[in-house]
Amino acid sequence: MQIFVTGASGFVGGAATRRLVADGHSVSAMSRSAGSDLKIEALGAQPVRCDLEDVTAAHLDSADVVIHAAAFVEPWGPKDAWDRLNVGGTRRMLAAAKAAGVRRFVHIGTEAAIVHGQHVHMADETVPLSLDSPYPYCRTKALAEQAVRQANDPAASFETVVLRPRFIWGPGDQTILPMIKAMAASGQWSWFDHGRAVTSTTHVENLVEAIVLALDSGRGGEAYFILDDGERSMHEMISGMAASVGVALPERSLPGWLGHAIGAVLEGTWRTLRLKGAPPLTRHAAMVMSRDCTLIGDKARREMGYVPRISVEEGLAALRNQG
Repeated sequence: MQIFVTGASGFVGGAATRRLVADGHSVSAMSRSAGSDLKIEALGAQPVRCDLEDVTAAHLDSADVVIHAAAFVEPWGPKDAWDRLNVGGTRRMLAAAKAAGVRRFVHIGTEAAIVHGQHVHMADETVPLSLDSPYPYCRTKALAEQAVRQANDPAASFETVVLRPRFIWGPGDQTILPMIKAMAASGQWSWFDHGRAVTSTTHVENLVEAIVLALDSGRGGEAYFILDDGERSMHEMISGMAASVGVALPERSLPGWLGHAIGAVLEGTWRTLRLKGAPPLTRHAAMVMSRDCTLIGDKARREMGYVPRISVEEGLAALRNQG
């Protein structure tokens, strides 16, 4: 099968590309730089020089399936970055895919698409998208998912499927574990509400398994939560990840509401004074760390045949062995 991947030089896209190549598929991938070319070639895929703002049908060549894993996931950036890349970039990818005769478009979404700051308890895919979330990442991922699902067009032989992981972790993580290590090393680490928030999680290899299934399964126009078995507290999960690299996190804690207020002040200061770099805390980070987010993954099991390949315990043990 001919497959085109976006985000192949990143965490999820890279893991998916490695598996797809190993499974014998012919994979090409969006590449924005010479450095990305090298990473993509090392995975066994063919780099195609384009980005989310200039991609066309010609770049996709004869692809049967697009795996759209690229997104602006940074906690901080230019005000228009989330809209420009997450929404505009996804719409551009959809247009290019449809024009290129792609038959299936697999979008890597997120549970953030239903979040506007609330606790989420045992939610399934019937919970509405949060199209007006106060958090730019959540809002733009909701809008991107809406565009993907609305683009489903069986009459034109174009199917779209959305996979929604939560708290992606595992080997190759470029976000959570590096952030934990950096904050611990600088003495900036603090829990919110003592890490009591309970969360669903998604090991990257479990997400990759779902991506492989989504090449042929899953109903067009539908979204699916892709999850590990069970739920854990933030304290249990993050402490376990930190311990895997020999880091013991302090027990210092702030109330969640205070963390959110501090994040808002810092964001305002950084915007007003046009300070370089990212503020040490954002509203989004404080919200994620202090809100429960437990989800139901029955739909993916029922309609896609998805079953987690790796348990949380196995995943943490593997991280410890690599460390």
